[in-house]
Amino acid sequence: MKKVNLRDLYPDVYKTDHFVEVTEDVLETIRDSERAEAAYDRRMYRYKAHYSLDCDNGIENAILMKPQTPEMLLEEKQLREKLYAAVMALPEKQAKRIYAGHSCGQEERARSPPHSDLISQKFRSEEKISGL
Repeated sequence: MKKVNLRDLYPDVYKTDHFVEVTEDVLETIRDSERAEAAYDRRMYRYKAHYSLDCDNGIENAILMKPQTPEMLLEEKQLREKLYAAVMALPEKQAKRIYAGHSCGQEERARSPPHSDLISQKFRSEEKISGL
């Protein structure tokens, strides 16, 4: 049995030295994971694959799956209800054009109806949801 210092493995949890006896298999597994992590770091440095997710170009949103909070779900539901009410207040032909334009991904026209702000917000939020 070998002794392992838990402070070396978990520095954020153990502030002082805390030694634990482990079997040879466990120690070998710990060493293997440390070697694999060091090799990964060397490869990232060697091939210049290190970059920050704080570069503010949207890459962090594409990579990270952020769970929706109940507040976000409620806001989306309220926005959807407002959108449907606004579309229902429009003439049928205009509502169909707006729906077709946003569902097919067409660009907004220079002259948009008075409810287009609300509609475009709704369709952008639906695209985000469907993109996940």
